[in-house]
Amino acid sequence: MAKLDKVAVITGASSGIGEATAEALAAEGASIVVAARREDRLSDLVERINGKNGGNALSVECDVTDEEQAHALIQRAKDELGRVDILVNNAGVMQLSKIEKGLSDEWRTMFNVNVLGLLYVTDAAVQVMKEQSSGHLINISSVAGRKSGLFRGAYAGTKFAVNAISEALRVELLEDNIRVTVVEPGAVETELAGHITDEEAKEGMRGALSGDILQPEDIAAAIAYSVVQPERVSVNEILIRPTKQAN
Repeated sequence: MAKLDKVAVITGASSGIGEATAEALAAEGASIVVAARREDRLSDLVERINGKNGGNALSVECDVTDEEQAHALIQRAKDELGRVDILVNNAGVMQLSKIEKGLSDEWRTMFNVNVLGLLYVTDAAVQVMKEQSSGHLINISSVAGRKSGLFRGAYAGTKFAVNAISEALRVELLEDNIRVTVVEPGAVETELAGHITDEEAKEGMRGALSGDILQPEDIAAAIAYSVVQPERVSVNEILIRPTKQAN
């Protein structure tokens, strides 16, 4: 199989889907830039990638909600590796509760990370990709980006926004040879559920997160599938649930 001779930037790469995606794309031959706030976790990931079959990875401590840091992440990737071919917008927060609880600080956190953070990094990456006349944006959404429901109101709002932004980008960037993929996972075993502070929502999530749910590697495999397609193929949307998840 041909080596994926590209540079991939992955946000939220210190755990879960981001970490698994970094390893999956490195296995395909991509050079990897991993970004997150937890630098110690990134160092361990970079060591693993660089220790396998000549892998090439570097880490950047980055809070995507800081626009300057988000732009600096992309500039660092370009300066050190020469290009930015793939951006995986994976950084995200899930703080579930009924809207009537009025947890406005948590609403702001989710919109800042899930929506504005995505936009800040994407804005910088698109400029580089346009100069290259090629690129691939991969935005991690959720099944909650298709269907809202109990405890999901504000969180689903952020993921509906991700879907809307992704479709707009797809149309805006057609002539620039930049592909856009939105990935909508169902229940995945990650740290996201640990962000929930509302006890009622925690209890409501226990059933959804039990049983044979998805692993981060499952989502990483779907992302890898989308990036290795021929340039003429744009995988616009991937909805992926556990086999027994109803909603």
